[in-house]
Amino acid sequence: MSNLSRWEQGHHGYGARFAQLLKDGVDITGEARLADVLLPRSGTVLDAGCGMGRIAAALEAAGHDAYGVDLDAELLAQAGRTYPALPVAQVRLEDVSPDSLAAQEFPSSYDLIVCVGNVLTFLAEDSERAVLAALRTVVTPEGRLLVGFHQDGGSGRRSYPAAEFIADAEAGGWRLESRYATYDLRPEPGDDEFFVGILRAA
Repeated sequence: MSNLSRWEQGHHGYGARFAQLLKDGVDITGEARLADVLLPRSGTVLDAGCGMGRIAAALEAAGHDAYGVDLDAELLAQAGRTYPALPVAQVRLEDVSPDSLAAQEFPSSYDLIVCVGNVLTFLAEDSERAVLAALRTVVTPEGRLLVGFHQDGGSGRRSYPAAEFIADAEAGGWRLESRYATYDLRPEPGDDEFFVGILRAA
């Protein structure tokens, strides 16, 4: 298995694109509205693969205790400039654990983990089960995971059929609670093969 994620192997332009969308007043936090519904009031949430911080910051603004981790130092720096009050740290998702988060002075368990924006399709080859198992270690007993990604490959992403993801998630200690085609809960599958899943710790 390569140690480099697909993201590190040459994905560029994400930060600039979302900075421009934010400047233009485009809605870039739709995923956060669903996450807000899944959280208890003043819940604790980890944005796993937070990028420039858009979802974690929206959840922080909604009254939750939000934290973000990502492997990309440049995007984390952008998060610090854009959302200076948002706690973010450079942690690879396969290295997430109560200890690694505590070392960043982050909580060691969360009511919800958010892993959206195609993060799961940019992981290192064959690391998906390890990442999902690692995320399982930092949720509360009733904690949940919200994921979203395109199932087809392209733009540096891997092809990740929903059935394969669900098998990986189950191996990592999760069970699928519900699935949709969009973050506003339209039935799946969508025309663009987008998958939104809500999973609970098994």
